[in-house]
Amino acid sequence: MRVKSWGIVGTFPTGGPRVEVQETRVQTDRVLTIPNILSMARLVGVPVFLWLILWPVFGGPNCDVWALVVLMLSGISDYLDGKLARRWNQISKLGRLLDPAADRLYILSTLVGLTWREILPLWLTGLLLARELMLLVMVGILRRHGYPPPQVNFLGKAATFNLMYAFPLLLLSGSSGWLGSLAAIFGWAFAGWGTTLYWWAGILYVVQVRRLVRADSQAD
Repeated sequence: MRVKSWGIVGTFPTGGPRVEVQETRVQTDRVLTIPNILSMARLVGVPVFLWLILWPVFGGPNCDVWALVVLMLSGISDYLDGKLARRWNQISKLGRLLDPAADRLYILSTLVGLTWREILPLWLTGLLLARELMLLVMVGILRRHGYPPPQVNFLGKAATFNLMYAFPLLLLSGSSGWLGSLAAIFGWAFAGWGTTLYWWAGILYVVQVRRLVRADSQAD
């Protein structure tokens, strides 16, 4: 079946973006596709990753290397599931939910773990969580108007990419010597870019939702 999605298309006479609903691509109702299985595997890895990060807090051994391996495998599967879904025409409603859910859960679990271990400051964690709360409100507004959440765009993926590089580097920043120093420098650089892009993507999302709701009100 075909699905409707919304996005920024064309311009208003004033130069602003125009939001409209358009037919974009074929969607399958199949559940057990390779991309969906990869996304499910990523979700299973979330509690494993969080457990590995927090184990030292509860008196266990330091398993940061294994946590980084899980995070690396998650990044690889994130790349593959989207690429394979497009190439094999296996884009599905379930996949459109699983992919961003896995991204957000990995970010949330990393924030919890690194903040608990006092690697991340509370203000940065609060800033990223506030953005997630804002998007949850926007998704609720969209659903009330009969629209599904939008697909993850390039800007959002770029923000996630930066953050997923920042977190393991910040995890390594506690190491002694030149490795820890380099990890801290590049980790905070990626964290700064990732947080900025994360909020930029979120603000654009709010603007699009606002214009879409206004267009619906004018159409009634």
